[in-house]
Amino acid sequence: MKYAIQETFVRLAKRVPGVLYEPAEIPAKRCPAILVMHSDEDYLTCPTGPEMAGRGYRVLCANVMSKEGFFFSQIEKMTAVKAAVLFLRGRENVEKIYLMGHSGGATLMTAYQAIAENGPDTFRQESYILPYPSDEMLPPADGLILPDANWGNAVMQLFSLDPAVEDEETGTRLDPEHNLFEDKNGFREDGSHFSEEFIRRFLTRQGERNNRVLDHALARYRLIQAGRGLYSDDEPLVIPGANQGFFNNKLYAQDTRLMSHTKEPRMLVHADGSVTKEIVPSLRGPENPRSMTHSLLEGGRIMTVYNYLSSYAVRTTPDYWYGEDRVEGIDWHSTYNSPVGNVEYIHAPTLILGMTAGWEYLASETIYEHSAAASREIAFIEGATHKFSPDRSREKYPGQFGDTMKTLHDYMAEWIESQT
Repeated sequence: MKYAIQETFVRLAKRVPGVLYEPAEIPAKRCPAILVMHSDEDYLTCPTGPEMAGRGYRVLCANVMSKEGFFFSQIEKMTAVKAAVLFLRGRENVEKIYLMGHSGGATLMTAYQAIAENGPDTFRQESYILPYPSDEMLPPADGLILPDANWGNAVMQLFSLDPAVEDEETGTRLDPEHNLFEDKNGFREDGSHFSEEFIRRFLTRQGERNNRVLDHALARYRLIQAGRGLYSDDEPLVIPGANQGFFNNKLYAQDTRLMSHTKEPRMLVHADGSVTKEIVPSLRGPENPRSMTHSLLEGGRIMTVYNYLSSYAVRTTPDYWYGEDRVEGIDWHSTYNSPVGNVEYIHAPTLILGMTAGWEYLASETIYEHSAAASREIAFIEGATHKFSPDRSREKYPGQFGDTMKTLHDYMAEWIESQT
């Protein structure tokens, strides 16, 4: 049944706006609600709102960010999710609440649910770079939906960290031996084919630089805590060649053999709704034909020491590496900004969906492998991009992928119904 929908702007807390999408006529039966939030971006108009409201669900799309670029702390982000959960609990006829974390939203939603189910001490083990700073208890949701979740904000920045940077004060001095944009290393604008030796060398240097940046930030943090920092509360931190946007410095964005297929046969959902089980291939093409490390605004990461340590820092081990179907050498429990580590503490029913034409789709399988949920499911939407629309450029014939937006949300609705 297709419902007419209505949209209502709501204010959940200070700097936390939301848009409630719901059927114009509220169903008499109790029905599930979905909370959609991203860790950093504006999601008030996320297409899941109208898509799922049109299928009879209440959907609250909310923000935890300010258009002025204000950095929200982890406590403020968790408090924002809590306010949204409590808002939905107070709505008429709401039965269960599902947290939906798309892309970097999975970082926020998995961290929230892990704390809500297990308490704040979950992220206070010695392995974590910074312990979770609040004792506030959080009300848990009833389930988790992760469409095209990425590896987490911290790991996505790691993947974009340019190992060719020779001087942390500038992005203009690059070592050609570790620069993926050098022709001699195998780079080609229309798609690169790097040697195994270069891939190993690049990633080893990337992991080493990551840990050096982390050690520097921790040293500055300790000085700030001791009252000997540049400021009493925090310090600016600029990391050259670390911006995770624009596919910066990602090997797998240029060499599409990397992160190109699942390890195990998984469910692949086709345009007509049929499902096959197979090794699921990536359909993406090569991206980003030039380095942006030289640019402060497009290549640099401009933040603060505390913001970096609490939201974008992760440890790597000497065996850090990734290939066609896996990532290794990341300490998933060094940060609570990693869905992979977070889902090990989550037992609520979990649906994980990958988009085969997206650049982050392989994270879905790793998250699924680490999930502690007794009721968990993974599937991939054939031909869907990261933003859920079909990638027509990858079709073998017109209309091959159909309406991937509909395919995705139909599957999501069917899964939710199976949980009631």
